[in-house]
Order: sequence, then C-alpha cells, then structure tokens
Amino acid sequence: MAYVVALVVAVVSPLCASPSIANAQATVDHITRISAQREEIYVQSPAMQRIVQLDVLLPADQGPSRPTLYLLDGNGASDTEGQSTWAMRGGAVQFFADKPVNVVMPVGGPGSFYTDWEKDDPKLGHNKWETFLTVELPPLVNGLLKGNGVNAIGGVSMGAQAAATLTVRNPTLYRALATFSGCLYSSNAGQLSVRPVVISDGGNPDNMWGRATDPQWKAHDPSAHLDQLRGKPVFVYTGTGITGPADANFDPSFTYPVTLTESIAIEQAAHDCTVSILAAMKLSGINPQVDWNAIGTHSWPYWKAALPKSWPTLETGLGV
Repeated sequence: MAYVVALVVAVVSPLCASPSIANAQATVDHITRISAQREEIYVQSPAMQRIVQLDVLLPADQGPSRPTLYLLDGNGASDTEGQSTWAMRGGAVQFFADKPVNVVMPVGGPGSFYTDWEKDDPKLGHNKWETFLTVELPPLVNGLLKGNGVNAIGGVSMGAQAAATLTVRNPTLYRALATFSGCLYSSNAGQLSVRPVVISDGGNPDNMWGRATDPQWKAHDPSAHLDQLRGKPVFVYTGTGITGPADANFDPSFTYPVTLTESIAIEQAAHDCTVSILAAMKLSGINPQVDWNAIGTHSWPYWKAALPKSWPTLETGLGV
C-alpha cells in the first residue's frame, strides 16, 4: 500500500562537508509499506534533482527513538531492480530484524561512488550524493523514523570507499564505519581503483572529481584523511580472492563482477589495498576490528557472512 507523507525538514550542514546546495530541503514523495519492519521511502531530493528510493528497515519496537545505520551498495547497485543489494543478497533484512536501529539503504547509484560530481555525466547523469546523504537525508530520517541523531555508515566495494570518504569528510555525522572489500585510496595510484569502476558503467571519471591532477581526488581520498577516523569504531573486512564453496554457485546474472575470474581479481586487489590501509591506520593510531577471510571472492555470500561480524563495531558506535 502506498501513501504520501508531506514532510519538510530544516537542514544543517555537516561540519566538514562541502555541499553544493547549502540550504536544501528534502521531502517525502511517498512511502510503500512492505511489512511491519520494512518500507520503501521515495525522497524528492533538490540536490539530486530527482526522487531517490530508499530501502528502510525498522526495529521491532518502533516506539523509542533510535540510531540510524546507512548501508551503501557496491558497483552492482541496480537502478532498475527496485531494491538495495544489501536487502536482496546481503542478508540485511534478516540480520537487523531484532536490532534496535533504523537501517537506511539507498537504491541505485552504480558507478557514482555516492559523491558529489563536479559535472553532469552523459551516461550517469546528475549526481550529488554527498549532499543528499549528509545534508538532506539525516534530518528527514530523524523526523520521520524517530532517529536520535546518532549515525553510522557502512558499504561494500565501491560503497566501502564511499562510506569511508563520507566519514572522513563528515566526521561529526558518523560515529562508526564498516567497510567490506573496499579500497580506501582515491588519489595518485589510487585512481587506478576508482576510474575503472566509473568507466565500467559508461561514465567519465573526469566528470566526478576532475582530471587526474585535480585536488578533489585527494580531498575524497580516505587514506589522506585518516586522522578523521581516530577514536571511531572501525570495521574492515577483506577476502583473499581464493575461491571457496560459496563460489560453486556464482551468480552469472549479477551485474558486477560479471565473471568469477573478475570476482577473484577484484578481491585480490581489495585485499592488497586493505593490507596497505591497515598499516597506514596503525601509524595513525587507528585500531580497527579486522575480519581476515582466508578465502573469499568479490561476491555477496562472503559479505553476507561478514555483516554479523561487523555488528559489535557498529553497535558500539551507535550506542545500542
């Protein structure tokens, strides 16, 4: 059953964000109730200049105010399937059923890195995700879903880089971070892990953060701003690219990675990035909870298994 909720919220810009629309107000276009604990919320976003769908999970007890966890998809995010991949393949619906938190999962955004693009892209369109996620959305969620102002964020693959970037750029907004098979490098050689993702979706990465020498690449590089993670609970998962039993059922209908060979190679690269970033974190006085998987390709069975392991870290940051 669909129904319309009119909601206009006051917006306060996060401390370290650089939103393109400083005083935007987001409104709810309509809400479709899937079950007592699940809704699809369609938000009219001035920043995105369109309606953005959210998959939302609610706690069993919806009386008290509660914190909110944002979960970002990887490059397999679909603009057409109508669900977050965390909900479809990541086990989020089942895992969070008994957790006293809101879980907000944006739908779509492949190749976007959930960031504010400098220019509109002929293929990927108009993207102002950071403004939407950090400026427009939190006060709306707090007002509509009884959020208490305490937030954490997590993401997989492309979404892991995005979640880390959003956290270091908005350190007062997110109190904990969870990354799954991500590469937290964006500038210099790190562009080699970002540009191919955008290109694989038909986009031009120069439209995102500019040419290779543009300072915006470093401004969006989590590894260059690790000091902003100091004191926060951080969870990091990586596999090795070695196949395991779950890969016997590799799903060729999934859009990214397309083949098991690609899934192996991408996870090997994510593993190498993780080894490097953990060394940098240690030098910066950051001690994340790390889930090393001796096997594991770049695919959802492994991230689904890792999600429960991230909960103690997220739980601490969310204060539940």
